[in-house]
Amino acid sequence: MELSDKAEEILESLFAATRENPGAAAPLSRLAAQESPDTPEEHAAGGYQCQVGGGAHEAPEAVEELVAAGFASRQGEALALTDAGRVEGEGILRRHCLAERLLIDVLDVGEELVHQAACRFEHIIRRGIDDHICTLLGHPRFCPHGTPIPPGPCCQENRDAARQVVAPLAALPPGSRGRIAYIHTQERSNLEKLIAMGALPGTDVLVIQTFPSYVFQVGQTQVAADRQIADSIYVRLEHALRGAPDRRRSRRRLGRR
Repeated sequence: MELSDKAEEILESLFAATRENPGAAAPLSRLAAQESPDTPEEHAAGGYQCQVGGGAHEAPEAVEELVAAGFASRQGEALALTDAGRVEGEGILRRHCLAERLLIDVLDVGEELVHQAACRFEHIIRRGIDDHICTLLGHPRFCPHGTPIPPGPCCQENRDAARQVVAPLAALPPGSRGRIAYIHTQERSNLEKLIAMGALPGTDVLVIQTFPSYVFQVGQTQVAADRQIADSIYVRLEHALRGAPDRRRSRRRLGRR
């Protein structure tokens, strides 16, 4: 059953609100009522959901649509996911996060525009297409705000794209060139090492060797790093840069929580 955009947004919001507590219900007034988050913490808590014109209590037809489809159940003034709804909601969240990564890492859309653009784009991306996008992006594990992206079949099968656009440095063979798209690390010490190396988003990078350690050149400097560091650097590959605007952003997209 194909849901309306409003119903999908409420379902995405409900999944985000109950992700850590699958049996919980969320008040209708808090579902899909927020716009783009101000902080990564708000994003991780479900603040990234798309606005539907107020809370779910102001869109009763969309709520009834979810109930009729068997994706949610009413509990007074709250809504709870069914098992089928949890699967569907996870898929919508996945498409939203992949849309954000695609817009920022490949299409070079500014961060101030990406949230609302992703809200529209997620309704266009359908099952199967999201796996192609995920493979193209190198199976990213986190959205630009640090929220974990639910893995799909392509991630579990570790599919490779013939013309991959973004990939972790650790997965690249010697001789690979590109530009650092984003950094993801949950270790502050690793982040400090990367900053000291000059390995920042927008910096050109060349992979020199991958064994016994990873040696790569950032700018005019050669540095060595272990697998953990190399795995946290995501590179937009050289072929994807051809014809793309050379925008050296002053802001740092570190993609971390």
